[in-house]
This record gives sequence, C-alpha cells and structure tokens, in this order.
Amino acid sequence: MDLVVMKFDGASLSDAAGLKLLADRVRNSFASPVKAGAKTKAKAVAKAQNSLVVVSALSGVTDSLFFAAGAAEQGDLGTAEKVCAELRERHLSIARQLGGEGLSSAEEEIKALVSALESRLQGVRLVGELTDRNMDEIAAAGERLSSILAALALDASCVDARRALRTDSRFGRARVDFGSTERLSRELFLPLLKTQDCVVTQGSIGSDSLGSTTSIGRGASDLSASLFGAALGAAEIRIWTDHEGLPTADPKIVAGAMTIQQLSFEEASELVAFGAKILHPAAIKPALEAGIPVTVRSVTKPQGRYSTILPGASSGKAVVALAMRPNVAIVSVKQELMMDQAGFLARLFAAFGRLGVSVDLVSTSEVCVSVSLDMAAPLDKLASELGELGKVEIVRDRAVIAVVGDMLKETPTLLRKTFDALGDMDVDMLSMGANDINLSIVLSAQQAPSALRRLHNAFFEGPDATGDTGAAP
Repeated sequence: MDLVVMKFDGASLSDAAGLKLLADRVRNSFASPVKAGAKTKAKAVAKAQNSLVVVSALSGVTDSLFFAAGAAEQGDLGTAEKVCAELRERHLSIARQLGGEGLSSAEEEIKALVSALESRLQGVRLVGELTDRNMDEIAAAGERLSSILAALALDASCVDARRALRTDSRFGRARVDFGSTERLSRELFLPLLKTQDCVVTQGSIGSDSLGSTTSIGRGASDLSASLFGAALGAAEIRIWTDHEGLPTADPKIVAGAMTIQQLSFEEASELVAFGAKILHPAAIKPALEAGIPVTVRSVTKPQGRYSTILPGASSGKAVVALAMRPNVAIVSVKQELMMDQAGFLARLFAAFGRLGVSVDLVSTSEVCVSVSLDMAAPLDKLASELGELGKVEIVRDRAVIAVVGDMLKETPTLLRKTFDALGDMDVDMLSMGANDINLSIVLSAQQAPSALRRLHNAFFEGPDATGDTGAAP
C-alpha cells in the first residue's frame, strides 16, 4: 500500500472553497514522483490511492478560542459565548456549502462540539482560573471542528487523533511517547486505510495515558503528520500550504525570493530553527529518522514549484536559503582571565538552565562570553544570576540571519561575499555552526531586513550568485 500523509494548514482552510481545494488535492494528487536519495527508502509516488489527511484548525479559529478562554477566566462569559456562536455559525455555514450525504451528521457533530465548548468555558468562568489542562481541551476544538468539515468534503471517515497520538501530561506543550504513538497509529489507521481511499484526522492534539486531551504545541500539525507518517511507513509526507514550497528568504521582506528545489533534512532543520515559518520546528525529525521524504506544496498551485526535503541527500549548494529571526538579545559576561578558572563555563550555563532559558549562539574569548537568545527570556533575572560571575551587558532589539547551505565550509569566498554584501552594517556576532551548514549573523533589528535583501541579492540574484536558482523541479 502506497500511503501518503497530507497535511493542510489553517491558511488553506479558511472557507468552503478551501475545503473543496483540499478534497481536490487529495482525490487528484498530480503525478510528481519524489527523487530518492542514495540513503533513503523513498520511492516514486504516482497516485495518492491511500491518504491520511491531517488538518489544522480553520484560519483564525485557534486565536478565537484562546481569546474566548481568556475572557471566560476574567468573568466575561458573554464575550466567550459570542465567540462560540460565531464559531458554530461559521462551521455550519461551511458544512452547508459543502453539502453531501453526511451533512446532517456533520451539523449535529458541530453543534455538540460547540455546546461542550460552551460548558467548559462556563466552568472556567465559575472557577476563575484557566489551567493548561483546560486550555488544551478548549484549543483542541479548533482541529476537531475542521476535521468534521474535511471528512464531509471528502466523504471520508474521521478518526480522533487523541486515540493515536500519546503524550505525557505536560499540558500546553506535551512530549510525545513515540513508541506508544507508533503502536496506536498502526492499530487505528492501517485497517481503515486498507479499505478506504482516505482517512481524516487532526493535527497538534493528542492525549495522555489517562485520556486527557493534550497539545504538542500551537501550529504543530506538521509534527503530527510527520509522526503519523513515520509510524505508518508512508512513502511521502506532503505539507500543503499557501506557499510554493520553502522560499530562499522571507518573501514578505525579499521580493525576489525563489522556491528551493531540494534540500537535506539538516538544512531544512536549520532554516526552520532560525525563522522559516512554513514548517513546525520539530516536524522534520520523525520523518528523517524513518527515511521519508517531505514535500512542501501550494494548495492553490498544485502543479507549480515545490520543495523536496530528502533524508540522506543534500542541496549541493554553497547557500540554499536565508532565514531571519527577530526579537533577539545578546547577553555578555566579562571577567578578566576567566578561562583560567576551572568550571567557569559550567557555572555560567547552569544559570541559564535554572531559569529554563535556551541559548542560540555562543561566542567566547579570553575575557568574555556572549550568547544570543530570545528577548522573551527573563533577561533581568538572568543578569542578576550572572552578575556573580562577572560584568553583565545586555543588548536588546537584535535579529539573527542564518546563511544555510551544505557547502559553506568548502566555499572560500563565502565570508568575503557576506561582508561585501553587508557593507558598512555593524555586526554584533558571527558564528559558524558546528555542523558547518549555518553561518549566523547577529545585527540590529532595524538593519536586519535590509541586510537580508542585500545577502539574497549577493547569493541568489546578482551576477555572481552561487545559491539555489529556484527553478521548478
């Protein structure tokens, strides 16, 4: 059985037209075989005869659910009930536009689900507290509602993902139990897919060992698709978005951004980690470990450009893409001859660990250690803890630009071209990743968009461009 896991994001599921496009993509997935790398078990997929369809909540729904939950916690039940009424009407209206033999059943399911949501919000208002556990249950309504519509559009079975994706009980950002998820997914989905062309399920949600609803993170439907694909031995995982694949830079900033043809899992992981927003940061790993290719395609342009992420393969490019992440701060600790003190770095990073702060880039000298991190981190508390080790300086409002490619280290002209492009811009930090495929540049947030455009022109658009050409596969 050639199984394809197809994930559809909320941006492509905003209305009845989007649901109809979903149905068309599943039923008539065009023949475009992925290229197998030397170390991958991938094989050409000519037709999606069996598809597991993973859906996100409709566009804007998750934000509405968080807003309603916050209103209920503040005692404003009227606002929460208004949100529920709007969600009920929106989903019912789409269902009626889709029509079909399953319409009556879909309407009843939508009404029952929203009614249960209203009851839970009333409970939040009465208690006056919104726990992470309650929030996970409330937020899950978005994916559950959209899956009813997707199943109606496809005339397919809808399976509750909470029965297949097992997690721990860390509500809000639960960790996946991979062994149990693989076993449950195979037991639940495979028998259905042997007798049905497609089955619909939800992204982002699961359950713990007691059956309580959990979330593996907002926007984590990509990860759900990757987990299910790995568990079921899928031939391909297709991520359907409103973009034509992964771009060489953020197209909102760089007008000349192109579509990346092919890249490795390592390159894709670096891009996602440093700001590329089309994929969930953790989505790639399960597919990588299972040797499954991932393609990123446009739901509105199914025969247009797309990107293929292959295990055991490489872009073969000095620079395959650029990514930019704003809202970065630099924390520096200075002390004379600190490197002569045994355990200094251990004590320094222990402070980050105690406060649960993740560090991105690290730069060291004989008298200073500088790290970059998210500006949302508790910077004042961190400065207080680190003050015992030396003089602490914090620089805010920075951005990091990642230059990603599989042949960075083998391209002697890369640094020269980078600094020529940046010209007179001030660079706070420069770091070559330990995996040799990421050159990271930290500079002021104000200059970052211009720097991104300059670098993209140098590597992709100028006469001496060495990056991916963006030609259609």
